[in-house]
Amino acid sequence: MGLTSKKVLLLAVLFAVALFVLTIWLWPRLSRHNWRTVLGRIGLLLATQLSIFASIGLFANNSFGFYASWADLFGKEQEPGVVTNYETGPNGTKLKMLGSEHVGVPGGSKPHVGGRIDKVMLQGEKSKINSPAFVYLPPQYFQAKYAKKRFPASVVLTGYPGTAQALYKKLHFPQTQHDLVRKNRTQPTILVMMRPTVAPPRDTECVDIPNGPQTETFFTHDVRHDIASHYRVGTDASNWGVIGDSTGGYCALKMPMRHPKAFSTGVALSGAYKAPLDASTGALFGGDKQLERENDLMWRQKNLPAAPVNLLVTSSKQGEENYKDTLKFIKQTKSPGRIASIILDSGGHNFNTWRREIPAALEWMGGHLKA
Repeated sequence: MGLTSKKVLLLAVLFAVALFVLTIWLWPRLSRHNWRTVLGRIGLLLATQLSIFASIGLFANNSFGFYASWADLFGKEQEPGVVTNYETGPNGTKLKMLGSEHVGVPGGSKPHVGGRIDKVMLQGEKSKINSPAFVYLPPQYFQAKYAKKRFPASVVLTGYPGTAQALYKKLHFPQTQHDLVRKNRTQPTILVMMRPTVAPPRDTECVDIPNGPQTETFFTHDVRHDIASHYRVGTDASNWGVIGDSTGGYCALKMPMRHPKAFSTGVALSGAYKAPLDASTGALFGGDKQLERENDLMWRQKNLPAAPVNLLVTSSKQGEENYKDTLKFIKQTKSPGRIASIILDSGGHNFNTWRREIPAALEWMGGHLKA
């Protein structure tokens, strides 16, 4: 049974309840003052507490999508290292179709009504990184009226470590996009849903790491190239945006700022403004202080010319640690850069907060992308 299986969660809860009942039943028998009963009481308490914590952890993981599998949890995931034989797409790209599924909207079983989600494997021609993606195609993509239309596209990124499935199963990006289009509040847009962790278990923060994974090149060149070669999507920067939460939010700001010829628009949901350096990232910049400064978004604002891109940042007055930095980032934005924000009165660093921000964020993004 998988880490995210409901059966695993149910078994963990039942085991915790059983241990709790067993502890109550055995406690009178373990009330004697000798080393065996003391060890028995300690063992029961530890086992009960561990089972409760395990249940809470499984529930939190199922809710927020931190890890997709047991291998992912223990840092044993090997998918990017597996050699895959790719099929050449209709325009020369090497993109492998792994399957498709319906969108959870009324009429979702019919692509021309509800759209479709394709699971694909992308092969980075320049970066040499391979990574899966979930591509949401809006209903209009399958309608005769739009047969020759090229659509705008947005790369949608999770936080670290994150699971791409959470973007449509928990955060409901395709469903929200579908509803906004139905209400004429935004335009049909292709969503390329991914996790930024394309070299797990390492947190690469969308950086081209010296002598390491070239993740910035993967997202700013390879992803766009593969998707545009396989699907009817525009190839100009004005056709492309990127939106992400947490770590994905940092990437969503950095990539338009550093690569305005790749992305014209970026949305950061509770994003940071500087990459952390810790055990999960390792030496991201290989000791290159200039590269480190150039990936510090606050430093870029102060010391480099602004890129002509559209940026949206979100935070909350109570619950988000990035609130003060967000206000500072807004204040420091220089022309020709353009900045907008969503500031909630309260909301933590979690899916519930981002679900409140996503409708307005997608509507805003749709207003800045060109078809």
